[in-house]
Amino acid sequence: MPILNQSSHSVSESLTLEHLPDLNHRHLTSSASTNSELIADVQNGTLNATEMHLLTAETQSAGRGQHGRSWQSPRGNVYLSLYHPVHIPVSGLLSLIIGVELAKMPVIQMLNEQLHTDGLTPIGVKWANDLGFYQSQNQPQSQSALDSADVHHTELNHQTLPFNKLAGILIEPVSQAGKLVGVVIGVGLNVQATPTLTAQTSEGMSYQAISLQDIAETLQPKAQAASLPSLRVLYQQMSKALMAAMTRFEHLSIEKPTGHRYYLDSFLKQFDAMDALSELRLRVTQEHNGQTNILTGHACGIDTHGCLQLRQDNGKISALFTGRIDVIQTT
Repeated sequence: MPILNQSSHSVSESLTLEHLPDLNHRHLTSSASTNSELIADVQNGTLNATEMHLLTAETQSAGRGQHGRSWQSPRGNVYLSLYHPVHIPVSGLLSLIIGVELAKMPVIQMLNEQLHTDGLTPIGVKWANDLGFYQSQNQPQSQSALDSADVHHTELNHQTLPFNKLAGILIEPVSQAGKLVGVVIGVGLNVQATPTLTAQTSEGMSYQAISLQDIAETLQPKAQAASLPSLRVLYQQMSKALMAAMTRFEHLSIEKPTGHRYYLDSFLKQFDAMDALSELRLRVTQEHNGQTNILTGHACGIDTHGCLQLRQDNGKISALFTGRIDVIQTT
């Protein structure tokens, strides 16, 4: 498989996906940010904007998350970005569709079956861009999660429940000459290494990091990393999930003008079954024009546009496009 734009990076062919040649996969030992690098290579013409391109890296020196936040990138995890040409506007539904498709990956399904059997909270999709779960009071925690939780309890209201973040999704449009040509979908998945968050690196958010290995060890204390799929297998599974998500999103876009809802209803049903916020009590903080607005209520799914629906105490349902989510622990 041809290796494009090697620049100053060391490129490893051992993890490239020869069985998915249409993805033009490159694997780097290190990247500043797989999203940023892929966007730049498409915009400057190094990569063909009409084809799909997959970029993975063993580590990132300047990984990015939502709203310009940093993404810690220790070795042993997945840092993957897929460029996909698009001809339709991207909506807030896309990240949720991606979350659902990622949650259907075999390794997550396997872990969720065991979590269900043990009466523990399964891995779900958290609006709007994450995979993970909120810690139930009876759910055991890994030491790394406990260390991270100590930070949050010194900074956050003790009534908030931290989110155990397994993966994050970052979608960015790519334009050439002012015209949208595609999107880059970045996914960071904690596999073997759990980033240790500090008050600075968590950036005020009420979450803590968790890895697939943490979850496996919680279920089977003597579990080894070998019990998890290799990074190569995960690249394959995640790439297929992202392509399935894009196909699903395109189906929704084609269906919308017809007035039919077959694909939409099918997706909403799957999302409801995987919704990490379902029926939890939330405090949503919104910043707009220098003003802070705080809403409280219970999460009640998403609407047809991908907005979070919040059922306030007065019974009114608000559709929220953005906002910081804190789960209020109820007794």
